[in-house]
Amino acid sequence: MEGRKMVVWRPFEELERIKRDFDRILEEFLPVGREAQPQALVPPVEVYETDKEVVIKADLPGVKKEDIEITVKENMVAIRAERKEEKEEKTENVYKTERFYGVIERVIPLPVEVDPEGAKAEYKDGVLEIRIPKVHVEKEKKIKLA
Repeated sequence: MEGRKMVVWRPFEELERIKRDFDRILEEFLPVGREAQPQALVPPVEVYETDKEVVIKADLPGVKKEDIEITVKENMVAIRAERKEEKEEKTENVYKTERFYGVIERVIPLPVEVDPEGAKAEYKDGVLEIRIPKVHVEKEKKIKLA
């Protein structure tokens, strides 16, 4: 066994290294503490079109109507909202909080060109519904020779 180095496996040191790496990864994705910048939540959406319009439905539970902002352009819709934490004095201990408070944002590319001027939105039971008329473009045109 001359000339060979003996390698000692130290399982607790290896576990500590794995824990440090895992903690570092979590900190990148889930900032904690007051100094951390809040991350924007991306709401789930449903986008479909009818013969006359594009319809977008977005889940925004716990958001007040006045905290929703919608921007419509010819080829996209931007939704921005804020879910605010209601502060009240509590004498009870909080054991766990998983509810999200902060900015909710989503930019949705549209499958067809739309008319932003005709857009309408309704917010009911935590669901935002946006209806935007499509710009009708003739798909076929006969051209006469000059």
